[in-house]
Amino acid sequence: MARGEQSPPGGDEPPAGEVVQFTFSDSQVFPGTVRDCWVYVPAQFDGKTPACVHVNQDGIQFNAPKVFDRLIHQEKMPVTIGVFVMHGRVPAEREGAIDRYNRSYEYDGLGDAYVRFLLDELLPAVESQKTSDGRSIILSRQGNDRSIGGTSSGAIAAFTAAWERPDAFTRVFSGIGTYVGLRGGNEYATLVRKVEPKPIRVYLQGNAQDLNIYGGDWWMANQSLERSLAFAGYEVAHAWGDGGHNNDHATEVFPAAMEWLWKDWPKPVDRGAGSPQLQEILIPGEEWSLVGEGYGFTEGTAVDAQGQVFFNDIGNGKTYRLNADWKPEIWLEDSRRGDGQSFAPDGRLVAASAAGALLAWDAGGTAEPATLATGWHGSDVVVDAAGGIYATEPGWDGHSPGRVRHISPSGSETIVDTGLQFPNGLCLSPDQSLLYVADSRSHWVYSYSVIADGRLANKQRYYHLHVPDTADDSGADGMRVDRDGRLWVATRMGLQICDQAGRVNCIIPTPNGRVSDLCFGGPEFDTLLAACGDRIYTRKVKVKGAANFLPPTTPAKPRL
Repeated sequence: MARGEQSPPGGDEPPAGEVVQFTFSDSQVFPGTVRDCWVYVPAQFDGKTPACVHVNQDGIQFNAPKVFDRLIHQEKMPVTIGVFVMHGRVPAEREGAIDRYNRSYEYDGLGDAYVRFLLDELLPAVESQKTSDGRSIILSRQGNDRSIGGTSSGAIAAFTAAWERPDAFTRVFSGIGTYVGLRGGNEYATLVRKVEPKPIRVYLQGNAQDLNIYGGDWWMANQSLERSLAFAGYEVAHAWGDGGHNNDHATEVFPAAMEWLWKDWPKPVDRGAGSPQLQEILIPGEEWSLVGEGYGFTEGTAVDAQGQVFFNDIGNGKTYRLNADWKPEIWLEDSRRGDGQSFAPDGRLVAASAAGALLAWDAGGTAEPATLATGWHGSDVVVDAAGGIYATEPGWDGHSPGRVRHISPSGSETIVDTGLQFPNGLCLSPDQSLLYVADSRSHWVYSYSVIADGRLANKQRYYHLHVPDTADDSGADGMRVDRDGRLWVATRMGLQICDQAGRVNCIIPTPNGRVSDLCFGGPEFDTLLAACGDRIYTRKVKVKGAANFLPPTTPAKPRL
């Protein structure tokens, strides 16, 4: 009998499932790779009803088929098909050369590549198989019906799959996980604390004598991740052993771990409340609402004095306004290729035009716009409470220097900063003493002191943003501040919320994984609107936005 297994009550021997083996070599995500795969099909599976799924990296581990036989028989886990897959290897092109082994590349890296491989390529291939008695293999597509696990690099691969796609995997078994600095896994202990919690249940196993090498300390890293998960309110359990970098203890605890991971099924896995910082800004139970879709590309979110929200569909050259029911209505049939925009104290909407002008539309959007500046193509705009305008002018061609421009209330124009790689979103602090400018092609937001005549001083790379593993920069775009002084930045990772001291406290992903701009609207300026590619989402929050056209306010002094 395998270690950790117990005889079933009363000698009731469970029926044995079948294991089907095949080779998969048709990946587009990991081109050229070949890998073996084993599919466990329980005896209770009828070949008609979609079964729950467990995916395991590095093939069959933990005596899993026998464990599943027993747990399914005892009704301690649902009828579950196990998919046990090896990492890929690229066979050498010539005799005597070494194959390229993809294990670290596929497993240790962050990002969604591996989970896309599972969902788009491997699981469909599994469903093309049949059992020896002719049963079709039918897998549930619900994340609540799927678990995933592994050890070492296979464990972090499992965690990453659920982290990237909690809609596809919600239950994770991790043995001696490689949450260290091989390909960015050391970031998880920090990201788990900052990112809005996801509906994932995690069982962590670790060993006190695990590896302690150039990439990090496995034992410390697993404990750190466990503390981060608990801090953020995740449902997490752990089992610590005294062994080294091996599967012995993981095999011992695997049956109990699977029973715990599947407890209360089919009740959905809950998400945690998040950090105290997230709880300060998010309303429990309040989710994103889709209010518009089908646009070319949304940008230029702006709010007027009444809290009405406007945005541009850059792809189709139109400007929309959200009505009292938060339904989009066309406000301008021809926005003159409007991009970033901001309301001025006099009620006009000031917009950067891709046609090379800065335009001001009257409150009704009916008259011809006034031209405030020409000869340059701006990206984003903010108007201060005195009517002064700041605008970013990126080096669109990739060679020209980026500029920040200022147009005074009297109309005089000045270049107030140069040197950023791609100056994009910008906004003012609540007291309007500081200007913030995002450099999209870096991980920085710059902070400047605002001088009385609109000039800038004391330039600093002040806000340090997170960058996803799949990108070389943060992609920072639109920005806003709330009345407490937090800076909200639209980035590739979602909305990154920074404290006044320049530190990212929270990260809020958007439903479709995209966001280019944001603003706070509604009568109380407490409804967050996010421009997300072809879609617009809203979400009620606890905080209120600091409107740039209103008199400046001074937030409390930040914690240092």
